[in-house]
Amino acid sequence: MPIELPIRPLTASAFAPFGEVIEADPATMRLINGGTTERFHALFSPEATGEGARVIVNIFRGQPRAFPYAVDMMERHPFGSQSFSPLSGRPFLVAVSPDEDGKPGDPQVFLAAPHQGVNYRRNTWHHPLMAIGAVCDFLVVDRDGPGNNLEEFFFDTPFVIREPQI
Repeated sequence: MPIELPIRPLTASAFAPFGEVIEADPATMRLINGGTTERFHALFSPEATGEGARVIVNIFRGQPRAFPYAVDMMERHPFGSQSFSPLSGRPFLVAVSPDEDGKPGDPQVFLAAPHQGVNYRRNTWHHPLMAIGAVCDFLVVDRDGPGNNLEEFFFDTPFVIREPQI
């Protein structure tokens, strides 16, 4: 029997064990370009380890998920972080799991607002991109280079996410 997962709002403190929330934080704001631009500085630090590794920037186009949605797997990237910042002005879902002896524990699900992104730290268990409601584009910063930077785990019993209230 699937276990239903509650959806929580995405906040920096709730997400801290898994990475950083990417959003305009007034505490990091600096004026630049003669005072015409606000720069929100150093919101996250991409990670890329291993010989020949480099940080790259991509656009991912996510298809919307149908609900109820079964979370039957998690993935992680042992050699680099991975960030997702929405470009389509739409909220999206973020599912992460704590590491329990090399396997993902019970997932936690967050609803990211259209102005929020996330950076999954290296080795953080997370579900692949979950666009909701429409096709959505995301700016993705991650690692490129040699080595297998993907580990997947499939749950014996899936978890279920009901349609979020947006």
